[in-house]
Amino acid sequence: MQQPPQIGKSHILASQINSSQGVYPSSQFTTDVNLDCSVNGYDYNLPGELIAQKPVVPRDSSRLLVVDSPNTGIDKLPNHRIFRDLPAILRPGDLLVMNNTKVIPARLYGRKITGAEVEVLLLEEKQQNCWLALVKPGKRFKRGSKIIFEGKKDSLEISCKELIAEVLETDEATGGRLLQFEVPPGMSLIQLFDVFGEVPLPPYITATQGNSQQYQTVYAQNPGAVAAPTAGLHFTADLLEKLQETGINRGFVTLHVGVGTFRPVEVEDVTTHEMHREWIEVPRETVEQIRDTKAKGGRVIAVGTTVVRALEGAAKGGELQPFCGETNLFIYPGYEWRVVDGLITNFHLPRSSLLMLVSALIGRLRLLNIYEEAIKSRYRFYSFGDAMLVLPESIS
Repeated sequence: MQQPPQIGKSHILASQINSSQGVYPSSQFTTDVNLDCSVNGYDYNLPGELIAQKPVVPRDSSRLLVVDSPNTGIDKLPNHRIFRDLPAILRPGDLLVMNNTKVIPARLYGRKITGAEVEVLLLEEKQQNCWLALVKPGKRFKRGSKIIFEGKKDSLEISCKELIAEVLETDEATGGRLLQFEVPPGMSLIQLFDVFGEVPLPPYITATQGNSQQYQTVYAQNPGAVAAPTAGLHFTADLLEKLQETGINRGFVTLHVGVGTFRPVEVEDVTTHEMHREWIEVPRETVEQIRDTKAKGGRVIAVGTTVVRALEGAAKGGELQPFCGETNLFIYPGYEWRVVDGLITNFHLPRSSLLMLVSALIGRLRLLNIYEEAIKSRYRFYSFGDAMLVLPESIS
């Protein structure tokens, strides 16, 4: 288990604030650094109208809040840019590391043998064709119960008209069910999900006009996620080309995002929080890119908190190595960084592990003040919202 954070440069105290400039009132700061370890220290109020219900078009026209100084969030306001400005903000030789996971159609609607309607949200594949899932209503779904799904979309490649899953057991930790799917010979379950399921959107997106393709990154490749790595949603093919022309490189990891990513931390002492596990792959090619980038003086910029977890999880032994397996790494203030130099990220839910991860990079108090500025400036929050760039020179 990680040790509680020590008071250091990343923890901003009231005595350090130059309130005479009137940028951030000193009343917003506290000398109680124990709040770094308290879930209550990661709360903030967000007006409901700032929860983005649809993505901007084109993707790279979203706003970008830039944290470019150690004083940003103390006595300096962040810079306000547009995401397509990224080639002018980063440096030639920098490396953007992206998560190439692809969101699967993880929400399925079916019926019991009796005809009663059932909704299923897939969470995680436990073994071949066997998934942990939330089932609603689920109280009466005991071992041996079967769910019948009918195809929602026509497919010339798939003649299967029904998909059947059997409940193997109840998962006490999530309240979900372990579902074994009956897959016809010669077919893959991922193929069948394309016909029988739909891409799930987070529960706070309630009135969207966005389509499922807008909830995929343009570089999505490896199916397995049940939620999108949302920091990557801002990139377009044109922007990727301009970044490459500018000398800004890119590499890829895979982390299959689960719904646990968005859940609030429910324990008072965050150091006792048990992080959910997610499957990651950090290939040798990306490890070599990172080593080469650092050797030449470039910076490693993670595109999203999922990339942070993948890279830092693969370096858990002290040095980054190729890795394929699960990680339950929980990053919060006091964490000792091994790989990541900077971060592109969206704005995260209160009391979430994602908010704690970004706080570990720049400090909780700074981050909360930056969020307050984002709210005042009417930035759009969460999955379809705007982005924030934390540059390496802003990290003290």
